[in-house]
Amino acid sequence: MIQSTNTLALAAWTKGPRSLWLIRHGQSEGNLIRDEAERENLPRYVLQTRDADVPLSDLGRRQADAFGRWLAEQPAEALPDAVLVSPYRRAIETAERVLDAAGLADVPRGLDERLRDREMGVWDSLMWRGIVDRFPDEAERAKLVGRFFHRPPGGESWADICLRVRTFLADLTREMADARVLVVAHDLVIQLTRVVVEGMDEAAAVELVHGTQYANTGLTTFEHGPGGPRLDRYNWTVHVREEGEPETRSEDAAVGR
Repeated sequence: MIQSTNTLALAAWTKGPRSLWLIRHGQSEGNLIRDEAERENLPRYVLQTRDADVPLSDLGRRQADAFGRWLAEQPAEALPDAVLVSPYRRAIETAERVLDAAGLADVPRGLDERLRDREMGVWDSLMWRGIVDRFPDEAERAKLVGRFFHRPPGGESWADICLRVRTFLADLTREMADARVLVVAHDLVIQLTRVVVEGMDEAAAVELVHGTQYANTGLTTFEHGPGGPRLDRYNWTVHVREEGEPETRSEDAAVGR
């Protein structure tokens, strides 16, 4: 369905499961490394493993446990029937700790590669300063093309992620129409899921992503009603604060300027 506005928007998602809850992984060791590079104004950060294998930090594990304990207190009709998870280690660890703390270890779960974090190609592990230093022409092209459509060489644009999100949502609509689904993924994937569900245009998508520092274990929820999915929570972190754990909002990767 195309929104009826003065400018054309993306096609909104009008069907889907009974409820769709999405949480970002807990703070990862990569978040800590990237934060340190940001503080020191370094051109790049160096991970000890490939990005897909980065584990949670000690705080990230506590954040996941806090969400799981909060989930355990929710009414039975709000609990997930299935859990779908990014194949990255930080997301898998988060899902496992959430379900264990919630007493939901037997809930069916599966990995879906479409929920993985953004692929940055030759920009991988570079801060914006490093991108400008090493790829000045591409940095200028990124400014010209814009955040939504620019694709780093060998990487993905936001539009590319929207495409895999659309196929993921289409499968949910076909296979889990009556289910309550919990997704454990990454900040940009969750934010662009909201873009797809609500049919935002390019300007609204950029404003949403760059106007929100999406928290580790931040929760976004859609509940299905007569008019389609309705946003109920966005980047919600009450569960972390109630448990006395610090909120963290580190980015996973450079997203351009």
